[in-house]
Amino acid sequence: MIDTHSHLFDIAFVHDLDQCINRCIEAKVHKIVLVGFSKETNELAQKLAQRYSIFYPTAGLHPSEADQNYEKELKALEEYIKTHKIYAIGECGLDYHYGKENEIEQKKIFEGQVLLAIKYNLPLIVHMRDATLDTYTILKKYRGKVKGVMHCYSGSLEMALEFMGLGFYISLGGPVTFKNAKESKRIAQSMDIKRLLIETDCPYLAPVPYRGQRNESSYVVKVAEEIAKLRNIELEEVERITEQNAIQLFGMEDEL
Repeated sequence: MIDTHSHLFDIAFVHDLDQCINRCIEAKVHKIVLVGFSKETNELAQKLAQRYSIFYPTAGLHPSEADQNYEKELKALEEYIKTHKIYAIGECGLDYHYGKENEIEQKKIFEGQVLLAIKYNLPLIVHMRDATLDTYTILKKYRGKVKGVMHCYSGSLEMALEFMGLGFYISLGGPVTFKNAKESKRIAQSMDIKRLLIETDCPYLAPVPYRGQRNESSYVVKVAEEIAKLRNIELEEVERITEQNAIQLFGMEDEL
């Protein structure tokens, strides 16, 4: 299995990272996309990837990083991309959950990263919260030019189909295991599995039976188990197909 969205560089793992990695290996999670979202975390992801072969680092600027210095930040990100091996740009996107005071800057820094993804032929990891229409509107402008994944997708099935129509994968995480996550379960049941990825977003959003605790990458197996149950297929099929999907999207073919 591949955890396509992890933040194992987080301070939550400072005391037991090696044990977390061992638990991943025991759970047959042999590749982890280590997702940066700021200058600091991009560097942390890179450093850990140099120490552990299980990690595949990315670099991006989260919408919470958006301010009036977005042009400077985008230029610095491009210089970083030129000089470091990364497998995706992001996470990036739009997040209006706490308000829209920096909406203009969020859109600018997001679209700037879309353009970088196109320029450097890298997939895009998209964070979207309470901003579905604006996110779709920006991505639609670049239909056929940009590829990527809607990370920890929490929207409707209907919009999931629209994003897939733009060439994006849909990634499901711990919330699909929650009892009240009816829409996520509907998506898991009915979407084209060839466009599906699985993730943890650790240390956040731990799946049942770990809900409310620290999440970690080995728990991605719980996400796969729930999807297999919902689709009435074997767990091994979910593991195999989502792994193939991740390898194709993130260009891991040469890493096998």
